[in-house]
Amino acid sequence: MGILVFRIRRSIILFSFTCTILGLLFLNVLPVNAQPAQNLQATDEVNDPLEPVNRVMFKFNGFFQDVVLRPLADVYTLIIPDQGRKAVHNFLGNMKSPLILANDLLQGEGDRAWVTTKRFVINTTIGVGGIVDVADKWGIKHHSEDVGQTLAVWGVPDGFYLVLPILGPSNPRDALGKVIEIMGDPVSQWLRNTDSVWSTSRMVVGGVDEFAGVKNELKKLEENSIDYYAAIRSISRQKRRAEISNLKSGDAILPNFTVQVGDPINFEILSK
Repeated sequence: MGILVFRIRRSIILFSFTCTILGLLFLNVLPVNAQPAQNLQATDEVNDPLEPVNRVMFKFNGFFQDVVLRPLADVYTLIIPDQGRKAVHNFLGNMKSPLILANDLLQGEGDRAWVTTKRFVINTTIGVGGIVDVADKWGIKHHSEDVGQTLAVWGVPDGFYLVLPILGPSNPRDALGKVIEIMGDPVSQWLRNTDSVWSTSRMVVGGVDEFAGVKNELKKLEENSIDYYAAIRSISRQKRRAEISNLKSGDAILPNFTVQVGDPINFEILSK
């Protein structure tokens, strides 16, 4: 009975969140002729009308990273050797393959769908459930797709800049995509229906693993940026555009912004 109530509440929350995001997206595409031309130009350049709220959420996320994520990531990198972390990363990535394949097909990307299928079959079998990325060694390279990218390909505008709790930089379109993924990802649904502990563990370990891969670069960026919030906003937007255009991280045009004198920052890592 308790599990049923929890699932009903979760469904209500997801439905409410979806309606909110759809409303934000709808408001974003309404005509704004009443705004002065200068304001329109500024909005087009930055498109961050919720900046005061976003900055508060950005600070909260920074606090969460410092208090929770960074200590967990430090312990994770300390007790698990490089090869072990790589195996975890490969395994979690392989579990995303069905979702990536679905988005490949929805975007009409037949060649990329075939690549995803080959990677999943090879790594799940020869790669022992995806622990070893055998496909990569054979020249079959990984690519990532998600519902937000699919919506973009279908012509849905991204909307204004939005900082989500814990999840970080986003926009109404990508936030809606996250909700659809939560409800529609077959692997996530299977885990939730069979063992909620495994579902939660996958989410936590996945978050720690991702943060561990960029924590040093993020710290360096924070220390060298005059405005860390603006730097992350610019990088995240251009990273997203590159993903939607199916560009490799090295091909993405990364933002130029002023930083204080310090060590060089490897933006390619932040664009993975």
